[in-house]
Amino acid sequence: MDKIAISLTVNGRLRQALVPSRMLLSDFIRHELALPGTHVGCEHGVCGACNLLVDGKAVRSCLMFAVQLDGSTITTVEGFGQDDLHPIQHAFWEEHGLQCGFCTPGMLAAAKELLDHNPDPTDEEIREAIAGNLCRCTGYQYIINAIRSAAAKLRTTETEAA
Repeated sequence: MDKIAISLTVNGRLRQALVPSRMLLSDFIRHELALPGTHVGCEHGVCGACNLLVDGKAVRSCLMFAVQLDGSTITTVEGFGQDDLHPIQHAFWEEHGLQCGFCTPGMLAAAKELLDHNPDPTDEEIREAIAGNLCRCTGYQYIINAIRSAAAKLRTTETEAA
């Protein structure tokens, strides 16, 4: 099988690899880069567990080939809080939005994309942002609370920095 050279930035680190043309991004991230935080659920793009950020946008890594991301910047759940928990992660912990944790990496990616573009979302906007992510444990209310809390934390942090 022919392999293709790719170069991408993953969690702030330049990564280069030779990958089969049909290797899924989720498999590349998990197996080639040893970043197991990206969960694989349905493998059909339905559940959102495999979401990660590509150039700031939440995408389903089980639906993309690694070669498609040549030159891109990827952030996985491992890249959210390099030295400490990211405010979104901390809010999920504080507000009990984690439960079993299987959907959490995908939820965090969806939340980060939302909050990067909308620092003060309504509950309806939060629901819409996470609508493509399935959770079997929380009933979503704790996750909505966590994202609302994270938004407040991030706004406070930005205000203090200014």
